[in-house]
Amino acid sequence: MLRFTDRHEWLRLDGEVAVVGITRRAAQEAGRFISAELPKLGTLLKKGDRAALLTSALTALDSRAPADGEVIEVNTDVIADPSRINADPRGEGWLYRLRVDDARSLEGLMDEQAYRQFVAA
Repeated sequence: MLRFTDRHEWLRLDGEVAVVGITRRAAQEAGRFISAELPKLGTLLKKGDRAALLTSALTALDSRAPADGEVIEVNTDVIADPSRINADPRGEGWLYRLRVDDARSLEGLMDEQAYRQFVAA
């Protein structure tokens, strides 16, 4: 299940574990990322909490948690080379994995079609 936020984050859910990242649109608008601060393992996030700070020469992007849960893995490759986010935001550029505590926190996220319509508006 792939879902999106109105802040251009994506979440791919597999059981109770979600992989989280930012969308290609967000990566393109921000420009080449030069640093990525990701949450620490074990961090408990509530939907909307600041989860990551991604910095480019143009801007600093606060990435918010798209659901409630515990951070169970971070992408250390992105910390070492933040440009991976720009190159492949839905693949090698993922940010962290979240064990989702409550499926109700996923309510309100957009599917891919709704997200495309949101971006086009």
